[in-house]
Amino acid sequence: MGADTSRLLGVKPLPVVAAAKVESATERVRWLIEGLWGVEAVGVIGGAPKSCKTWLALDLALSVASASAALGRFAVSAPGTVLLYAAEDSAAEVRDRLGALAAARGVSLSRLKLGVILTPALRLDRHSDRLRLEKTLERYRPRLLVLDPLVRLHAIDENSAADVSALLGELRALQREYAVAIVLVHHLRKNAPRSPDGQALRGSGDLHAWGDSNLYLRRRDRSLLLSAEHRSAPAAGPFTLELASEPALHLRLLDSPSADDHQSSADLTERVLTTLAAAAAPLGRDALRDALKTRNSTLGEALARLRAEGKIIRVDGGFRLCQQLYTAIPVPVHTQEPERNGGQSTTDPNFDGSA
Repeated sequence: MGADTSRLLGVKPLPVVAAAKVESATERVRWLIEGLWGVEAVGVIGGAPKSCKTWLALDLALSVASASAALGRFAVSAPGTVLLYAAEDSAAEVRDRLGALAAARGVSLSRLKLGVILTPALRLDRHSDRLRLEKTLERYRPRLLVLDPLVRLHAIDENSAADVSALLGELRALQREYAVAIVLVHHLRKNAPRSPDGQALRGSGDLHAWGDSNLYLRRRDRSLLLSAEHRSAPAAGPFTLELASEPALHLRLLDSPSADDHQSSADLTERVLTTLAAAAAPLGRDALRDALKTRNSTLGEALARLRAEGKIIRVDGGFRLCQQLYTAIPVPVHTQEPERNGGQSTTDPNFDGSA
C-alpha cells in the first residue's frame, strides 16, 4: 500500500528550480566593494578597542553612498543608499566624522543617500525593535546597513551559541528579505592577541561562521593592518593603514598599488569594450576570455565592474555594449537595434536626506 499523505493536504511544497537556470555567481556583480565586501554580504569588522573600526565602517558607508573607492583604492561595484546606527557616538560626532571623510574624498556629504538612525536605543534581541528596523529597511531599501558596535545592540550572552545564532539568524533573514549588505562592528577578545582573526572575535564562534565577508584590524605600532576574508572569494590583504589628518581626518592606505596593476585593469576594461563593439553579436564569457587571453577570474571582475557602471549588459547569448556607448566606440552596422541598459537605479526615491 502507498504511504498515507493525507497529513500533507493544504501544505505548500518548497520552491525548486532547475540548477541550470540559477544565475551563476560569476555572471553577476559579486562585490559591493571590490575585494573588501560582497554584494548583499553579512559580516563583521573586528578589532581591538581604538583600532579605528568605526572609522573603517564609516569609510565603507561613505564609499557605497558616493560610489567612490573605499580607502581610495577599492572600487564600489554596487553603490546605493546606506543606513547606519552608531550606538556609542552621538549624531553630531558621526556627522563630524562623515564630514571629514567626505572632505578627504572630495565629495559632498549633503548630496549622498547616507542616513543616520537616531533612535537612542536599538536592541536586536527585542521583537519590537527588530520590527522597527525591518520597517526602516522596507522604507529606505538601503544597499548597506552598518550597526556599530554589536555589544550595544543586545542583552544576550555573547558566549551562548544558541542566543548568538538566533540573533544572527534574524539579521540573515533581514538581509535576504531586503537584499541588503550588513556590517556589524565587533571587538576581538582581549586574551587572544595571537589568535587568527576570526577565532579572536569575542563571544560565540557563530559570529565568525556567520560572515560572508569579514574585515579585521590589528594595530602595529603607529599603523594598522587590515585583512579581509570571504566565504566565496580569496582572502585579501593584509594592507597597512594609518589615521591621517590631511586634508581631513581619514583612514589612509599606505600600500600603493603598482602602476602595472592600474594599467592592467584599465587596459582589460578598454579591451572588453573594444571587443564587444567590434562583435556583430553578443559575446559569451568563454568567447571573451579566448579573445582577450585573460584569466577567468580577472575577466569576471572586469565584466562585473562594467555592468555596475552601466557600460555593458548581459543578454541572451552573452554580453554587449549599452546603447549610449555605440556613439563613442566605432562598431559595425547591426541589423538589430541594441537595447537600452536595464540596470537598476541605485537611488532611493523614499530617502529624504534624514533618517
